[in-house]
Amino acid sequence: MRFFLSTVSALTLGVGFAVSLPAPSSQADSLAGAYLAGRNASVQNDYATAAQYYGRALAGDPGNVGLMEDATLAYLALGNIRQALPLAQSIVDLGHRSQAARMVIAAGLIDEGDYATLADREVESDGISPWVDGLVKAWALIGADDIDAGMAQFDAIAEQAGMQGIVSYHKVLALGTLGRYAEAQALFDAGAPGAASRTRRGVLAQAEILSQLGRNDDALNIIRDSFAGTSDPELDALIAVLETGETLPFTLAPTTRAGLAEVFYTFSALLRAEQANDYYTLLYARMARYLRPDHIDALLLTADLLESLGQHQLAIDEYRAIASDDPAYHVAELGRAAALRRLDRGDQAIEVLAQLTRSHGDLAVVHSTLGDTLRAKGDDAGAIAAYTRALDLTPDDDTRAWFLHFSRGISESRLDDSIAAEADFRAALAINPDQPQVLNYLGYSLVEEQRKLDEALDMIERAVAASPDSGYIVDSLGWVYYRLGRYEEAVEQMERAVELEAVDPVVNDHLGDVYWAVGRKREAQFQWKRALSFLDFAETDTEAEPDRIRRKIEVGLDQVLSEEGAAPLKVANGD
Repeated sequence: MRFFLSTVSALTLGVGFAVSLPAPSSQADSLAGAYLAGRNASVQNDYATAAQYYGRALAGDPGNVGLMEDATLAYLALGNIRQALPLAQSIVDLGHRSQAARMVIAAGLIDEGDYATLADREVESDGISPWVDGLVKAWALIGADDIDAGMAQFDAIAEQAGMQGIVSYHKVLALGTLGRYAEAQALFDAGAPGAASRTRRGVLAQAEILSQLGRNDDALNIIRDSFAGTSDPELDALIAVLETGETLPFTLAPTTRAGLAEVFYTFSALLRAEQANDYYTLLYARMARYLRPDHIDALLLTADLLESLGQHQLAIDEYRAIASDDPAYHVAELGRAAALRRLDRGDQAIEVLAQLTRSHGDLAVVHSTLGDTLRAKGDDAGAIAAYTRALDLTPDDDTRAWFLHFSRGISESRLDDSIAAEADFRAALAINPDQPQVLNYLGYSLVEEQRKLDEALDMIERAVAASPDSGYIVDSLGWVYYRLGRYEEAVEQMERAVELEAVDPVVNDHLGDVYWAVGRKREAQFQWKRALSFLDFAETDTEAEPDRIRRKIEVGLDQVLSEEGAAPLKVANGD
């Protein structure tokens, strides 16, 4: 995992950036229109449009602090710190308190290398948030060459409840920045960074420090123990350097500016892990990106946050900033493909992934992601080939292989290759015996094929026990009862399934069939009509058959079964 995990509360960080100001006023309709358009864009997380309209509004009302704050937030969300700086300075000069403005001004001071002023800022009037301010001050003191004061600041804020691990991690980085690697490693040996030392960046920091101390073997052990069973191009490159006996450079915080970038990244990752407000989390990530453009983890986090906020094109722009020779290039390209899919540009996503199979064809995740994308586009034959290649690249003892078997089985099932599909589903269950999705899918497939119904019932009952609130799995249980002729039990499960998936056309269609089987024909027709009404909102690959549903409404289920050459319900179920 690339992010920090902590029990620190987002509230402690003070992430509410709004200032207590009256709503902007205007004498002209055009000004009001620009403001309203900006507010609407902000609500939609369309920061570029919001910044444009707030700029227009400010042109007509340049002294409006509320508009300044809104524009500053929009620019900060875009990462346009330099454009936000004059507005932020005006907000502060006018005597208003704004966390966003303070962040931007801090970036300006860092740009100027004015670490002394940054360190002297009053937290009450000029600070960002209590814990951020403490670390910013410690790093600023280091940057101002007041090393002893900086170290004392780290020690002072480490005494606050819940802060010790994060502060110790940053003290380690600061010692690394100063070339005091033995002292940095001593903190690791004492376990001072706590959970931070177990994050990806914490592990890499320790590996680099050990290498600087001439302890490459220990660095290799740290990497292999921490990432046992997993690898990626970045780790492979580090391992290769260490095995040659070369010394790794200290890259986590080579300068004070990089250390300050790490402060904002730390809290952005922390807020993300705690599922805090994505917008305010984005502001911290943007600060980290601005202060250190080569901070790849901050870039990936920024892109991830933008996707969460529905800004997929902005996320794509972030992903494209990673060079093709960067060890994280494949991660960025996988992210770009996912963003393209969310923009309904599936063909472009497939092009990105196909190219990635040529440049990074030795990574199973590249092929499995291509398989997922091809399957979503309906190319199940292509998906099967991609999943097969991913399985070929996956070690036999990798428990994650169950998902590849499951995914390939779905495509095989959709191509009516029931033998291959069943083999893959059973292979998935051999690895992960109680996986509810696999149990449900195989059990439901057997039900539809009307074979091995007792085994299918056992599988689906186990799936329901594992996921009792999954409407689709409960629907499968009701359907197997229906196939077994246990109609009353089927009604109970189907009604429960509709409660859980009220607008799913397949579930409502199934409930209609079950109602018909127990003689509740008026209710059956009502459910079939509901199923039809929900088809417009269903996923494109829904199993519901609108023509068949309409025919059931017209003539009833018994007549439809007769027309299809199926046995009547009672005969089919041995009554």
